[in-house]
Amino acid sequence: MRVAYVSTDPGIDVLGTKGASVHVQAVVAALLRRGVEVDLLTPRADDTAAADLAAHPRLRIHRLPRVGRGEPAAREHAARASDAAVADLLDGLHQARPLDLVYERYALWGRTATAWAATRAVPSLLEVNAPLPLEQARHRVLVDEPGAYDAARAALTAATSVIGVSPAVSDWARSLGADHVTTIGNGVDTRRVVPAERPVHDGRPDPDRPFTLGFVGTLKGWHGVETLLAALALLGPGHRLLVVGDGPLAAGLRATADRLGVGDRVTWTGAVPAAAVPALLQQVDVACAPYPPLDDFYFSPLKVTEYLAAGLPVVASDVGGLRDLLDGGTLVAPGDPAALAAAVADLRDDVARRRALRAANRRAALALDWDHVVTASLATLPPTGATRVA
Repeated sequence: MRVAYVSTDPGIDVLGTKGASVHVQAVVAALLRRGVEVDLLTPRADDTAAADLAAHPRLRIHRLPRVGRGEPAAREHAARASDAAVADLLDGLHQARPLDLVYERYALWGRTATAWAATRAVPSLLEVNAPLPLEQARHRVLVDEPGAYDAARAALTAATSVIGVSPAVSDWARSLGADHVTTIGNGVDTRRVVPAERPVHDGRPDPDRPFTLGFVGTLKGWHGVETLLAALALLGPGHRLLVVGDGPLAAGLRATADRLGVGDRVTWTGAVPAAAVPALLQQVDVACAPYPPLDDFYFSPLKVTEYLAAGLPVVASDVGGLRDLLDGGTLVAPGDPAALAAAVADLRDDVARRRALRAANRRAALALDWDHVVTASLATLPPTGATRVA
């Protein structure tokens, strides 16, 4: 069985450490575990964080034209050109030996892969992780907004099957004309992320083992780390915070921590390979997803599924689909440091509950393993397409 996995987003190094990179690696690895041969088309595969995956004998990486940094308009033009190059690459692969499926991670200017598949009667699956034109216009610069929506409509309507990672994303895809849309949340590698073997923290002050809050993710505004720092200040000495990840707000967040008087109680790891995350999570006593108030929360957070796989109690903002994902978890009002601190303190003082959550959250995560996610995604294809990669 042969699958072309297409990722044309110039911001995603498919061998890198950011969440989107780990997502690509997880899906590709799940396909490889099924015995599939994978041809990965991408403009970026430069990192060495996933070198073991890159060396897999059934994975071949094909380079698309790079997209430089440049001015926004020039970058958009280059991204379109990189996406257009997908057609010739797919032609060459298909002529050498027929492809059974085109699996594409939706990118802002990606429209070629699903159109190519439709004209050659090859099944295609389009995975949509965010409403990218909206996100680009709101948080960055989008010069040709109509063109971005045209590309999205073209990709969505040409795909055999569309996967939205959250109900909000699926609704957005349908609003642009997509048929056959299924909501399947993100998964987790339960082989890689496992609970700590050490005993659950007893909640009492211990200078040798401070009660540790944890956060994993890119340091951007919509992740709410400022709220977490403020909560740490309210919790007082005896608590520390482990922040795993890097991002554009890193320097500002460090300054905020110092201003709040908690700089000496925060450990900043910076960007780390996915393989290093499990050991870091094993240092954590309560994991946090402190999202701020957002009008349109469309995420399916990888961090939360990793927290569950590690058997960690989770305190998260009550936004989007987190209530369903964290059945039995602790939800607080978004952007409220006092509520976050109180929830952490309640968990700290309830050792029995944290012990029970270690087992319960691990069980919940096993049902979210990437193998299950990929199996469910492939099952959305018509029978002929699904059986090709079963």
